[in-house]
Parts: sequence; structure tokens; C-alpha cells
Amino acid sequence: MDNKLFLYNTLSRKKEEFQPINQNHVGLYVCGPTVYGDPHLGHTRPAITFDILFRYLKHLGFKVRYVRNITDVGHLESDGDTGEDKIAKKARLEELEPMEVVQHYTNRYQSYMDELNIQKPSIEPRASGHIIEQLEIVEDILSKGLAYESNGSVYFDVEKYNESNNYGELSGRNIEDLLSTTRELDGQTEKRNSFDFALWKKAAPEHIMRWPSRFSDGFPGWHLECSAMSAKYLGTEFDIHGGGMDLLFPHHECEIAQSTVCNGHTPARYWMHNNMITIDGQKMGKSLGNFITLEQMFSGEHDKLEQSYSPMTVRFFIMQAHYRSTLDFSNEALQASQKGMERLLEAFTNLDKLEASDSSSFSVKELSDKCYVALNDDVNTPILIAHLFDAVKNINSMLAGKASLTSADLDVLKQLMSAMVIDILGLSVNIENNSAGNDELLSESINLLLNLRVDAKANKDWATADKIRNELQALGVEIKDTKDGFEWSVK
Repeated sequence: MDNKLFLYNTLSRKKEEFQPINQNHVGLYVCGPTVYGDPHLGHTRPAITFDILFRYLKHLGFKVRYVRNITDVGHLESDGDTGEDKIAKKARLEELEPMEVVQHYTNRYQSYMDELNIQKPSIEPRASGHIIEQLEIVEDILSKGLAYESNGSVYFDVEKYNESNNYGELSGRNIEDLLSTTRELDGQTEKRNSFDFALWKKAAPEHIMRWPSRFSDGFPGWHLECSAMSAKYLGTEFDIHGGGMDLLFPHHECEIAQSTVCNGHTPARYWMHNNMITIDGQKMGKSLGNFITLEQMFSGEHDKLEQSYSPMTVRFFIMQAHYRSTLDFSNEALQASQKGMERLLEAFTNLDKLEASDSSSFSVKELSDKCYVALNDDVNTPILIAHLFDAVKNINSMLAGKASLTSADLDVLKQLMSAMVIDILGLSVNIENNSAGNDELLSESINLLLNLRVDAKANKDWATADKIRNELQALGVEIKDTKDGFEWSVK
């Protein structure tokens, strides 16, 4: 079997054979969350998409350095460099320090990623920890005449850049289209063109997050942070840059322009973009207010939800569509995912019940080849899952005595299912079901609820805090608040 991996490269608009810059090593950068609110279902799409890619690259034997950033400054409400910083606005509304907001929602994000069994990246840098590197890029672009100062801010000169480069090569847009479809907005008169983007913004007097520079006390532009952090940890040219389709323009387009000026080439060879989760035909997102948080998904407490869904059900649901296709939220699809996943995991746990025979009635090698063909074709998880359900049918036939495998083939099947289901798709299987395991699960569940109560109290959400306490007490859990948090015991 030809075991070459092909990935769809947004930059070339075609599938290309993946060939790393350095043999056996892969540099992968993915745009992470802006941490000003709880993660929602839409955030799971890039997290799971690139988790599966990360897992599969390692399965193929690559040593992968996976960098996924935390955006904690510079992401304004508008792509046109206007409005408040999203985190600073949250901090003002909640009467908190911005870094309190950042830490709280970073912790929440990481906790939910753990529940979804998403492997931690190799490095998870924060934008606010790389101000020096970002200012160095600003100086470099200014020295090359591709940026200009204006009232203490610094903007990238897109029109001048486009004289010898192609601004829009990633998204397919061009300057003429931008000129005809954009207008000068109020407060943007300091820009030469409305599509020029901020490298450094002068902070207004009321702006909380600011750093000193020779231009002004200010903060970096949102697009700058990824250029700085990817170059620092992966070099000026690395293998794969990933993110959601909504970041393709302007965010990734601007990254390419910045890096091209500084280094003479695009930062990544392969650009991969996952498509959106839609709800009622619209992209799910905080800006539209049509999102369902992961907390709501796992609890079932949302008007759009007919029931609660486990983290593994959500993970399996995301895999049902190819990452470049849109995926529409529906209870029917989630319920089908839940049933399908339970069927797959049941068959997986039944592998240990199978007994070898003198002959094989089906080809495990053929099944294995099909699974790898699906993964090597731009990580096609729905096709892979279809083949795994063929394996489920064969496993069930063996249990019923209607199919057979030799000892050698049975070992290969077990190895294949473990690799596909656990290592690559990342589904967690609770094979052991004993009292010790249940006691541990009970303790973890109570601690999780009480930590959520601590968070609720910190946010002055007394109703939620009281509800958690009352519900646990009704179940026989005695709670004692302490200066360090809480203590509990079961009656």
C-alpha cells in the first residue's frame, strides 16, 4: 500500500503530498482561543481537527512540535482595528484585572479540552508574553518601508506591499475588490487605506492593557502575535499552519504579509483550515450570540438541547464530517453519534472475548489498508469511521460464531482497532468497571462540581453556587467551605 500522506493546502487550493522540511520532524502551529469567555461547541472543531492530525503524524513516526497559542491581548471587537480589546472589555464589565479574566478562561478552556481527550500542545505561548518579539517585527517592517506611523500607532501598508507581492494569495481576494467593497470608517482616518492593518495600536487613556514602546504606550495588533510566536518556536519557515476557516481572512492573510516582508517567504508550507459548525444555517459564534457552551453541551441546559451529551459523544460528532465541510448542529445528529460511538466502543471492548480459529473468513489487511487510505487522503475521518463500522460487523459476526480469524490476524485486528479508535481518533474507553474505579469517578465528579461552585462564587453567580451546594447536599454530600476552598464527605 502507498502510505503517503496528502493534505489539502489552502495556499495552492489542492491536495499535496506532505513532505516535511526536516525529515521525521514536523512543525505545527494552530491559532488558539481568545480567552474572554467559556469555550463553545464551535471551538471544538479546530481543537479536535488538529488533535487528530497531531495524533496521526505521531502515529506515522514523526516527532511533532505542536504550538497552539493563547490570545490574551490585541484582539479587538472589529477586524477593522476598532472597538475595545475583547479581554479588556470583559475585565471592565466584571471589575477584574485583565489577566484574571485570561487565567480564568484559559483554565476553563484547558479543562474542557482535557474532557474532550485533546492532547496538550508541545508549547502553549501567550501573546502578552511575547511583546518584545512583536515589537522587533514592527521595527523590521518599518525599516523596510512597508509600514508607517500614525498618531502613535503603526500600520502595515498593504498597497505598497502589493506592488511586489500578492496580498490575497491565501484568500483569493485582491486590492481592487477591497477598494471597491470597503469604506473609510469613523476613527480610521489615521490609516492610508481602510484595509491596512495595525501592527501596533496606541492605547486610549481608558485602555487597561498597554506596554511602552518608542511609538506610544500601546498594544500589538492581533495578527502580529502569531507571526512572532510561530517564528520563535518553529522558525521562520515551518510545515503546517492550521486554524478555522474564519481566520483565513484577514488574520492568516496578514500573517503571510508580515512574514513575507521579514523573511522573504510565507511562514508555513501547508495551510489547513477547518470549516465551521453551523446552527440553523448560520456559523456558530460568540459574535452572533448563537453558540452553545461546552458546559451546556455536557449538562443539557440549553433551549436547543434535548438532552446532555458526553465529551466523547461531542468528539465523535465532530468526526462525522470531513474537517473541510460544514457541520450542522442538530440533536438528531448528536444522538446518532452517541449510538454509533457506543456501538463502536462496545465492539472494541469485545475484542478480548474473541477466540482464534484455524482460518480467517475476512481480510484484516484489506481493512487496515482502507483505514490508512482514508487517513492519508486529507485525514478523512468519516470514511475511516465507515471502515471501522465494517470492522464492528466482523467482530459481532465472530462473537456470533459466523466469522473467524487466525491468531495472527486477530492480533493484527486488535492492534489496528487500538491504533484507530484510541490513538488516532482519541476516543477514551472505560474498559474497567470496578468499585474502585467508580469511587474515583465519584470523587472526581464531586470535586469538579465544587470547583465550578468556587468559580461561580468568584463571579458572584450566587444562584449557580447555591444550586450546586443544594443538589449535592440532597444527594448526601456534606460540604464545608474553608479558606483554601472546600472539604466534603459523603453521609
